[in-house]
Amino acid sequence: MITLYRLRFLLTSHGFKYASKFISNGQLLNLVLLPCFASGKAVSSYRKDIHGVSHRKAVKVHLTLNSFSTVTVNRLCWKCGSSAELFFCPSCNMIQPPDDKTNYFDILKCEQTFSLDTQELQKRYVELQRAVHPDNFSQKSLKEQEYSEEQSALVNKAYRTLQKPLSRAVYMLKLRGVLLEEGTDATADPAFLLEIMEINESLAETCSQDEVSAIGRSVREKLKDLTERMNSSLNKGDLLTAKELLAQMKYFTNIEEKSCVC
Repeated sequence: MITLYRLRFLLTSHGFKYASKFISNGQLLNLVLLPCFASGKAVSSYRKDIHGVSHRKAVKVHLTLNSFSTVTVNRLCWKCGSSAELFFCPSCNMIQPPDDKTNYFDILKCEQTFSLDTQELQKRYVELQRAVHPDNFSQKSLKEQEYSEEQSALVNKAYRTLQKPLSRAVYMLKLRGVLLEEGTDATADPAFLLEIMEINESLAETCSQDEVSAIGRSVREKLKDLTERMNSSLNKGDLLTAKELLAQMKYFTNIEEKSCVC
């Protein structure tokens, strides 16, 4: 069995200057120690030794291979101290505070893909709101009411973001570290910008509802094509093309909204 003294020695020998700090923090140890030991027995012994000094922190770190991998944390319930899930504690059924590190796909328990099933997304949204809505906690403690309001607001935000293709694409690229600049895209194709300008002019000058409807149908077809291309680009990991498509989706979505108001 690896003693804490030897564990400190091994960490130091592997270049970890703050060995004592790592030993007192189970989460950091999970990140730095596992790659240092090839032996399963060593890892097993480490886990047994560290259990007594981890301050009962039930933290599990899972490293995934996708391009926007995150660290999944199993938290402790604020009420009973048991391992708690994202919304409720399975032991005492207390609502939990929202975890701002959890992405919207995980909140709504849907696959992290651009072509997600929006009907399943809505179904999950309704189920969650029924569970965490503030009306259900009006007779509960102030802390439970507060957590309910925060969880409900987070579920709403996640659903609004993933519901529509444009905001979903923006969010997925953001998870991958790609941001869309505000305002006019200086790198956009001049021919494309000219097309957008002509469509806007036609929409502004027409007095015919039939013409407005025709413009709307044409724009929706373009958005459908862009959505399919966006899905393909994200699946391939072609983030540069995805960003260009996102800028075009933004322009056409704006026109579509105008045509609906006319």
